[in-house]
Amino acid sequence: MKYCLVAVLLVVLNVVGQQQLPIVPLPQSIEVGNGSFNWNKETRILLAPNEGLEFEAKFLQARIEELTGIKLQVSHKSKDAKSAIRLVFRKGEHPDEHHIRIDRSGVEISAVTAEGIFHGIQSLLQLMHANYKQAKVIQLPFCEIYDVPNLEWRGMHLDVCRHFFSPDEVKRYIDYLALYKMNTFHWHLTEDQGWRIEIKKYPKLTEVGAWRDGSMVGHYSDQTFDSVRYGGYYTQEQIKEIVAYAQERHVTVVPEIEMPGHALAALSAYPELSCTGGPFEVGKSWGVFDDVYCAGNEEVFTFLENVLDEVVELFPSEYIHIGGDECPKTRWKSCAKCQQRMVDEGLKDEHELQSYFIQRMERYLNEKGKKIIGWDEILEGGLAPNAAVMSWRGEEGGIAAATQEHYVVMSPGSPCYFDHYQHSDKENEPVAIGGLNTLEAVYAYHPIPDELDEQKRHFILGAQANVWTEYINTFEQVEYMALPRMAAMAEVLWSVPAQKNYSDFLQRLSVQLTITDVWKTNYCKHFLNELK
Repeated sequence: MKYCLVAVLLVVLNVVGQQQLPIVPLPQSIEVGNGSFNWNKETRILLAPNEGLEFEAKFLQARIEELTGIKLQVSHKSKDAKSAIRLVFRKGEHPDEHHIRIDRSGVEISAVTAEGIFHGIQSLLQLMHANYKQAKVIQLPFCEIYDVPNLEWRGMHLDVCRHFFSPDEVKRYIDYLALYKMNTFHWHLTEDQGWRIEIKKYPKLTEVGAWRDGSMVGHYSDQTFDSVRYGGYYTQEQIKEIVAYAQERHVTVVPEIEMPGHALAALSAYPELSCTGGPFEVGKSWGVFDDVYCAGNEEVFTFLENVLDEVVELFPSEYIHIGGDECPKTRWKSCAKCQQRMVDEGLKDEHELQSYFIQRMERYLNEKGKKIIGWDEILEGGLAPNAAVMSWRGEEGGIAAATQEHYVVMSPGSPCYFDHYQHSDKENEPVAIGGLNTLEAVYAYHPIPDELDEQKRHFILGAQANVWTEYINTFEQVEYMALPRMAAMAEVLWSVPAQKNYSDFLQRLSVQLTITDVWKTNYCKHFLNELK
């Protein structure tokens, strides 16, 4: 549910010297005073004992050391801290509401929850990076910052199926989400081109389905392939580690297990789950394939329920993404089992058969205490009773779902697909799937459609940007395609729309990216030309 703001506070971005406070996303309110707090190696990170903020304190300690080489001590004793950064709980209405106060006594970050404290730390770190002057002292301007997010679902997606990325690279991706106060990582784990999650009951999913004997090279229209065996997968222990890493940073991991389409990797391992019986091979090319799970075969539902049993144990998220997109009905139309299922269930066409499939899986996950979310094709044939919809084919599906009082995450291809080009000079850009989603277009996006009835707008949970990786085969290229557009999307989701200003955003971003410079991030620098 969208956070309701008690009041929209006016942002006052006073100038400190010649520089604005370069915080991204833009806070709800900033008031800058005269003077600055200078801290050094004697400064302490101070927190009350037994309040559960040990990770947040150690995170701040590590990031400061990364920047300055100074390892501040963490203390629970206020008398030891003449100069301190204090982490304090306070009362408030919203779980992520937080305040930052910087004055002569030091820094105080106060919040309702540990999540709010953590997001306040991210703002403080951005200020520290912007003001650090290769010395043993960092000057922080006296200021009061109040902040709370505008939307609940602030997400980024990553496809690890078309191309695979190591656990450490996935963690770094989560670091970027955390930096920009995004709270949902949509992890696309199964596809035609690779099954990336270990399922102990079905070992062939990773023994066979995680590997392909070649990949498409260049543009789809070239139809050129290499013959290099390619693949990889995450063990359940690795997944637990990544989920825990994200939880510490207050990011929820939402897994996606595709059904009933985009299943070729699974069918290559277990062809009996198809309509034809195969044989199949893991997809080498990109696109959509006719062979999908057989909706008339009871073994398919047993298989998927067993898979989801293990998925549910690995992911504590409220939602499980079940895909539901781009499922051709070709095989179902000629499959005796599927046609018999339609007769038995009184279904008038294959679209209703897909709805039957999705609703059946929803009931199973609801019994496990989970909710489903799927791409907007799950609207076709009738929406599952409790399903949320991720609208990618424009906003129409999201509007339709919200009108039916289903929760929605907006993710339209324009401008939320970060696998699209980000600059008009496409010849000098890495090969991409097509389209053009510039940094400015992302920043201008508004996830709540004006045409949606005002009484139904609270069904828009938020939005997310997607990084599909058909044409992205290294993590450095993931970074290039995601950043700084991720920062723009973060401000779309966090900040009050009326307060946004693209020119101001560019100024703050140009300074704020000193953090990613320290991390040696391969971000796209085209936006710097707009500052000249």
